Amino acid sequence: MDLSCTDEEEEFRARLREWLTATLTTLPPRPDPLDWPARRAYDCGWQRRLYDAGYADTHWDASPTQRLIFLEETERAGAPYVGANFVGLLHAGPTIAAEGTEEQRERWLPPILRGDEVWCQGFSEPDAGSDLASLRTKAVRDGDTYVVTGQKIWTSHAEVADWCELLVRTDPDAPRHRSISWLAMPMDAPGVTVRPLRTLAGSTEFAEVFLDEVRVPVGHRIGAENDGWRVTMVTLSFERGTAFVGEVVACRRLLGELARTARGNGTWGDSVLRRRLGRLSAEFQALWRLVQANVSEAQATGGVPGAGGSVFKLHYSHARQELYEAAAAVLGPDALDLDRDWTLDRLSSLSYTIAAGTSQIQRNIVAERILGLPKGR
Repeated sequence: MDLSCTDEEEEFRARLREWLTATLTTLPPRPDPLDWPARRAYDCGWQRRLYDAGYADTHWDASPTQRLIFLEETERAGAPYVGANFVGLLHAGPTIAAEGTEEQRERWLPPILRGDEVWCQGFSEPDAGSDLASLRTKAVRDGDTYVVTGQKIWTSHAEVADWCELLVRTDPDAPRHRSISWLAMPMDAPGVTVRPLRTLAGSTEFAEVFLDEVRVPVGHRIGAENDGWRVTMVTLSFERGTAFVGEVVACRRLLGELARTARGNGTWGDSVLRRRLGRLSAEFQALWRLVQANVSEAQATGGVPGAGGSVFKLHYSHARQELYEAAAAVLGPDALDLDRDWTLDRLSSLSYTIAAGTSQIQRNIVAERILGLPKGR
């Protein structure tokens, strides 16, 4: 695997760096992180700027090295993250690109890239979290529509979303992995009720979604009826394999900030803390190499990451939590100040061993699909 930059890729880096320098100074102030409608407007505005400049589809239509250059340079420059566009740009969009029809790709991909439409993820249910295949939300075929009834929870960005990538059970008599379908559901459809959930950090990026006989056109189904579990595995491959790539870059930057803060407040004299930061630096460097391997593998296999994404997600989740525990050690009593970004990020990091599949689930995937161990009973 050769990930050294070609002349063309170095030119891409230089153009991107120049554009970021000129553009970031023209952005409006960042909104209150608890104001999701304002955050949606800000995030979608940034996505539109990327689209107009020709960088919006870097996540989908670029070489592995160009994709990593884009993430490195945008993070280095302090550019906005994908934010409210996370599900559409990094989950639903790639899934539709890989599994959708030409008509479906033409309908949904351009609005995602332009920042015109925001997506949420309707997978988990109160009784179907880690055991996703046990979901109960049902979709009954009625001519050219499905009538959907059920409940979803931990629905990312539901309160500001236009569309939902929704998993439903379309055949109650079939085995549970062979009776699921993947639908694109409009969030303004009659019968959709959204109730925001407040997190430990005070934000409401998650919600409960109640579905009362919501009618979804059959043409909004991605993949064949009852083949949704396979399509879901494609979505989860993107979620675990490449969606967190930018955050690895952010964590490496944060480590540098932690070291500078420690030198400034005297905690650098603690040899245990120095070793801790050094080990974290090595871990995130190793994760970055794993990112390079996963992105390259995805490119070589038609754009879909493999099971190696679970190796990355498992290790990254725990490394991120440890990073913010180290940040708390550097900050001391200031780690209790909720006005500090690091404090809020530390609270958010607690969810990473649960989100996108729990660490226990990732260990099962690694054991069964990579190591070839027998499935648990």
